Amino acid sequence: MATFATPDQLLVIIDPVARTTDGESVRIAKDVLSAGAAAKVCLPEGPEEFARMLDRRGSRRPVVVGDDRALSRTVALLHRRRELADCVLSVVPVGSSLGVAHALGVPTGAVAAARAVLDGAERRLDLLVDDSDGVVLGALRIPPVPLAPRDAPDGAAAPGGAHAHPWLRTCQHLVRTLVPARPARTASAPPPPGPARLRVEVDGVTLVDLDQPVEEVSVASGATGTATVEVRPLSLGAEASPLEARGRTVTVSGVDFRYRADASVVGPVRRRTWTVREGALGLVLPGR
Repeated sequence: MATFATPDQLLVIIDPVARTTDGESVRIAKDVLSAGAAAKVCLPEGPEEFARMLDRRGSRRPVVVGDDRALSRTVALLHRRRELADCVLSVVPVGSSLGVAHALGVPTGAVAAARAVLDGAERRLDLLVDDSDGVVLGALRIPPVPLAPRDAPDGAAAPGGAHAHPWLRTCQHLVRTLVPARPARTASAPPPPGPARLRVEVDGVTLVDLDQPVEEVSVASGATGTATVEVRPLSLGAEASPLEARGRTVTVSGVDFRYRADASVVGPVRRRTWTVREGALGLVLPGR
């Protein structure tokens, strides 16, 4: 297990979403990393520039400052280029979606995460790789968790992107004072998807078949070379334990379905097979 307690050559790639979401944490991470190592800081403007900077890293160890999407995108790029086995990756989680990074063992907080980059140790983690060359760092779920629609922000610009003229604002104010206000409508989350008819196979053995509707399927990689599969058939009810199995390959097929893999929703697809790649990801985590 490699440790990084001595000065190292770092390529710090700061995702643009992180700079917009939490500029203060980005600044702290950059200061800590630059003080502890020879760090080249890159500020890509989009995914294509992000990929070019990663491709030109040379002998520098890449450090991603960003959220789960930035981390997943980096791992996917390295996997598609078949460079993941020879690359040790570090991440400083910054943004609004950080659950995957924290579940992998990356510390919470910019200072702690940056110090782990400098003083931590490489750990080899398992990945799930599907038959379309997609990568899952943590877990996938069928159906994906529904997201509530976002409300329009207060003080939005007038239609067409232009702000209302002063005389128009005066008229709008007069109308609001004369017409009784209607109760505000609250956005509600979309209803959850109904049961699905899926065949779930683990290492070629059928765990549940198309004749048994399921409410949920989840697959998670661990550190043992196998994946944990949980299936909740509709007939079990909320209080019953789901069906469980472990294996190296998991195949789900049936009617078109979508699934949430880490921070992204994929699909619809009719069949997908995931295979565990043992120790495929080298990630720097706090030393033990």
